[in-house]
Amino acid sequence: MFYRENGQFRTTYRADQQIFPISQDRWAIFALLVVAVVGVPLFADEYMLRAIFIPFLILSLAALGVNILVGYCGQISLGSGAFMAVGAYAAYNMYVRIDGMPVILALLTGGFFATLVGILFGIPSLRVKGLYLALATLAAQFFCDWAFLRVNWFTNNSTSGSVAVAEFNVAGWAITSPASRYLFCLGFVLVFGVLAKNLVRGAIGREWMAIRDMDVAAAVIGIRPMYAKLSAFAVSSFIVGVAGGLWGFVHLGAWEPAAFSIDRSFQMLFMVIIGGLGSIMGSFFGAAFIVALPIFLNQFLPLLGVPFGLTVSTAFLSHAESMAFGALIVWFLIVEPHGLAKLWSVGKQKMRLWPFPH
Repeated sequence: MFYRENGQFRTTYRADQQIFPISQDRWAIFALLVVAVVGVPLFADEYMLRAIFIPFLILSLAALGVNILVGYCGQISLGSGAFMAVGAYAAYNMYVRIDGMPVILALLTGGFFATLVGILFGIPSLRVKGLYLALATLAAQFFCDWAFLRVNWFTNNSTSGSVAVAEFNVAGWAITSPASRYLFCLGFVLVFGVLAKNLVRGAIGREWMAIRDMDVAAAVIGIRPMYAKLSAFAVSSFIVGVAGGLWGFVHLGAWEPAAFSIDRSFQMLFMVIIGGLGSIMGSFFGAAFIVALPIFLNQFLPLLGVPFGLTVSTAFLSHAESMAFGALIVWFLIVEPHGLAKLWSVGKQKMRLWPFPH
């Protein structure tokens, strides 16, 4: 009743190509942006900003990049953690070695170097696919772990092997408080979200999806597989590299190669599977799920043991988190392969027809 487009006529091609053609969607997105830009910094406390909102934004950005490669182009990758590490360490070296380097330019430069590494390890996609491609990208993870752990130049000759960014500013605005760090990350997510949405709706996005659905047929109709696959690796690696820089600069502050281990690669793959492959919105759903589930388990499981006089240990909570993630991955792959984004679209469709039978 409230979610119908009756009377909303589109009379121009530009109106027909809007990202949100229904006015209810536009108002909902506008309200969400107001809450994100104004409400969260004003009312969220320091814990919520540091532990929930900032990780959610950065992981959403990383999931966005992975979804372009895996969801839209169909190229399986297990090296996303490596691309995050390349972006973080490249941004760090640009920032500390070049005097006066703006932090935004340093982060974008980190994304550029991640793009180069992504294209390099994406070359095998021209010959192999599926499990073999996953193993080829997995090599990037082990290679980057070794390089950042053994080559002291990447860590600016740090004796401990860890690097740190104490503080930074943007045009004189010190990014020190949790609210300012949250807004800094939000700016990146909004810009890259709009760019990614327009990319997947454009010609290059249709080429990615054609390669994903049937690469032989795509080649027959004139799509160049080499250009489509390597461009997906490039765009994905760039976004993931920028997310890695944000993860190091904004969320961690000080990090070592273990912060971008293979567990991070699996986490990002889980995000796009749970959120929805081939869906921009699914990237945000998956990141929210990954961030919220551990917090929910840490709060709920101890309460569950109180009536029985049981004390839930930290080790048990860690194991329960791993088991929950594994069970949910299997459940989503069997019951709803398209993830939470598909459930969201089905719910919207039911709202459009309610209260009539469907």
